[in-house]
Amino acid sequence: MACAASEDRFRSHGVTHLGCNILRIRRTVNDSPRLLISKGPKCVQYIGVPIPTNRPPVDRSLLRDDVYLRLRDAIIDGTFAPGEQLRDGDLATWLGVSRTPVREALLRLAEGGLVVARPGRSTVVSSLDVRSTREARDVVAAMHELAVREAVALFTDTHLQAMRETAGRFTVALDAGDIDAALRADDELHDIPVAVAGNRAVAKVLEQFMPVLRRIERVRFASADGRRSPDRHEEFIRLCAAGDVDGAAAVAFETWHSLPTTAD
Repeated sequence: MACAASEDRFRSHGVTHLGCNILRIRRTVNDSPRLLISKGPKCVQYIGVPIPTNRPPVDRSLLRDDVYLRLRDAIIDGTFAPGEQLRDGDLATWLGVSRTPVREALLRLAEGGLVVARPGRSTVVSSLDVRSTREARDVVAAMHELAVREAVALFTDTHLQAMRETAGRFTVALDAGDIDAALRADDELHDIPVAVAGNRAVAKVLEQFMPVLRRIERVRFASADGRRSPDRHEEFIRLCAAGDVDGAAAVAFETWHSLPTTAD
């Protein structure tokens, strides 16, 4: 690995002169010597210079996830409109990252149906396609139904109280017209059965297909149908508390299966 840097930098790592053109780092903690070759005044080519210890390593998985979530949310909230072209270079500049995590995020968004990647051409935000939305809705409804069937017998008073509190925050947000807060509260409420069930396959499927429905959820909560959501939540929690597996599962399924498939 070649790089140019000043000699002063290396003295802090134990560099000593071995002549006019060669430097060597004394043995490090792992007893591994490092060789540096002079390329000119105050400039060297080095191999294996110790990594600075005063900066924590970057968690690349967290970076990838953060870029994905920020792009996903920008599509869901309309920052990027359907049909809008997405250039990885522009997105990287906007987010302050390299192109690599942006490209990885765009691939994930394409798998989830939020963007359309055309080989050799541009990537664009997908439109609200009726078929794709209907397919995602049906899969999500089935997964939530399954999660509830597995979770009802495992619910504790703590879980039920958390659901009631979250449903209350949802109602407050909806009454205030804060659709973003309502979406967050709705997510938290429906995530509780998924977490309690502990079915990793269900969670993975929901992770893939839920983003497709986000834009439709915004339409629901801004409409008259959204005003019925608090009643759905109340009935759902009541059935869960009563241990009514079939009843709670049916409400969970219908909650998602009744989503519209267009923004009209």
